[in-house]
Amino acid sequence: MSTVPDTDISPTPTPTPTLCFRKFRVLLVDDHELFNEGLKKLLEPEFEVVGTVLNGRLLLESAQTLCPDVVLLDLSMPLLNGSEAGHRLHEILPNAKIIVLTASENPAIAVEVLNTWASGFLLKKIAVGELNHALHQVLRGKKYIASCMRRQVQDAFQRDGVAGAKKQLTPRQREVLCLLAEGRSMKETASILALTARTVAFHKYKIMDGLGLKNNSELIRLAIKERLMYVS
Repeated sequence: MSTVPDTDISPTPTPTPTLCFRKFRVLLVDDHELFNEGLKKLLEPEFEVVGTVLNGRLLLESAQTLCPDVVLLDLSMPLLNGSEAGHRLHEILPNAKIIVLTASENPAIAVEVLNTWASGFLLKKIAVGELNHALHQVLRGKKYIASCMRRQVQDAFQRDGVAGAKKQLTPRQREVLCLLAEGRSMKETASILALTARTVAFHKYKIMDGLGLKNNSELIRLAIKERLMYVS
């Protein structure tokens, strides 16, 4: 007995639809405009670069409009550093992949961001080929660590000694600490955060009192130690 082949035998076959593949949307976040432009030219043949952003605060303001599939994010930026911006972006756009692209080779930083909001951790000195490979791996749902850092990061994951003083701070206190540690005055900080100078002073007092800090130097050291501020 013959079987009917599994084919379409209707007299007027329906045309096969043409598949449309869109490029993945990439957002670049770094406070060096020249670096952003160079990176954009490298990526554009394969990806759609939807924007370049110069600080963490602008990232949060523009991300929902730009709707990136993946964000390449530096850590050392003014107004709102990359770590804090990445954490908040992950809450706003949980489906967007975030890859740290930094000059810092500190494995403890890599462990912290990969444990919380980042899908990848890359160094600015890597080859273009590895950057493209990392983007594809992350977009497939995998984590990616720069090849030259994997051993140190794996060792740091095993130790997992990420300190937690900043966990005692509210999001607003972390914002205030970041800006004051950058050298912003209370008035400037208040203007950036749309607060009164008195409210900023109150948050500063609560931070210093709660963590036993005595002066601005200790405030800055805390921000660096807790990676709320990055020194390039």
